[in-house]
Amino acid sequence: MSTVYETISKVIKERRSIFPASYIKKEIPVAVINQILETANYAPTHKLTQPWRFTVIRKAGLAKLGMELGRLYKTLVTPEQFLQKKFDSFAEKTGQADCIIAINMAVSGKIPEWEELAAVSCAVQNMALTAESLNVGAYWSSPPLIDDLGEFLRLGDNEKCIGLFYMGYHNEKPWQPNRTSMAEKVKWMED
Repeated sequence: MSTVYETISKVIKERRSIFPASYIKKEIPVAVINQILETANYAPTHKLTQPWRFTVIRKAGLAKLGMELGRLYKTLVTPEQFLQKKFDSFAEKTGQADCIIAINMAVSGKIPEWEELAAVSCAVQNMALTAESLNVGAYWSSPPLIDDLGEFLRLGDNEKCIGLFYMGYHNEKPWQPNRTSMAEKVKWMED
């Protein structure tokens, strides 16, 4: 039997970004989505601001999101910058996902905004680890267009979208992570 450390360490080390092109057509049950979201609620949060907010987008909502991202892209880029392939990719990626969770942040004004961003990031890490443990592929995307999704997502004045969390079942085989040694990243001060 594994220790808690061994189990957690295994999930952390096996977590990978699984992109929409790898998703298979298999619905993620609402109960599984709720399990993933529930663990987000246990992220560390300074002054208990709990700034994480989420919008779950499924079924017909996915096509609407793809159309909105395409509309924003067409509106915000100059004709010289416009790429049909990029425009088409929004509908394609949203169509490949079974569920997309808009990652939103409520800015409280009680603490520096970066601390609330850190708390939301920790919440998303909890979601990513939970998704991995449930064999659901996931990936956090943060295209520049998210800055303009507030109206589409019906966000409040103090809220902003900071990313899209794509999810889907997949058949990807585990692969070795590309990480350098921790020894290259840690300094010890003991004297």
